[in-house]
Amino acid sequence: LEKARLLDRQSQKIFRIGTSLLNPAIRFMELWYKLYDEFQDCQLQLVPFADDHEGILSEIGQIGKKFDFLFGVCDSSFWLERCQFLQLGTFHKMIAVPRSHRLAGKKLLDIKDLFGETLMMVKEGDSPVNDRIRKDLSRYPAIHIEDTPPYFDISVFNRCAATGHPLLIVECWKDVHQGLVALPVRWNYTIPYGLLFSRNPSGEVLRFLHAVEKLKEKEG
Repeated sequence: LEKARLLDRQSQKIFRIGTSLLNPAIRFMELWYKLYDEFQDCQLQLVPFADDHEGILSEIGQIGKKFDFLFGVCDSSFWLERCQFLQLGTFHKMIAVPRSHRLAGKKLLDIKDLFGETLMMVKEGDSPVNDRIRKDLSRYPAIHIEDTPPYFDISVFNRCAATGHPLLIVECWKDVHQGLVALPVRWNYTIPYGLLFSRNPSGEVLRFLHAVEKLKEKEG
């Protein structure tokens, strides 16, 4: 009986899920348990990785080798050269500021609230959404833009806290740095989120993606 159980465990498919501070596995887990009945023959293994703006491209290149899935925001042309992406929704773009900042007490920002500020945002050329925001904001000479690295890590949030410069972030990162407060803005900028997977996915990965698409259709 024990040998049979061992063989049964060995025959189970293991999905390896990447997890990090900016790309936590929690949202994948929420999705997983909605589909659990269809995948009781599978197990999950969480694989931690570092959000390092200098090394993130090599991590994305490991999808299909080190990870089967990452769950996160994706609007990067360089990322999409290395993996595929199934969009599941969008997150709003927000502004983060230190808790001592003059804007920190506001419930909702207007563009004019950023006049006289130095707004930190990723450098131009990789994200169509961020490039569009930059182009729109460039119409306001009272807003100075400071380039950050093209991919965020905790050092970018630390710089925001240290300098007091507002930082353009994504809604799902609002609690990443406890010294900052994230504020909604009166605009309609969003960025896609969903599943990142290999350019050459396995049959089991394709089975899961098909189930996710069916769930997405069902939930509308």
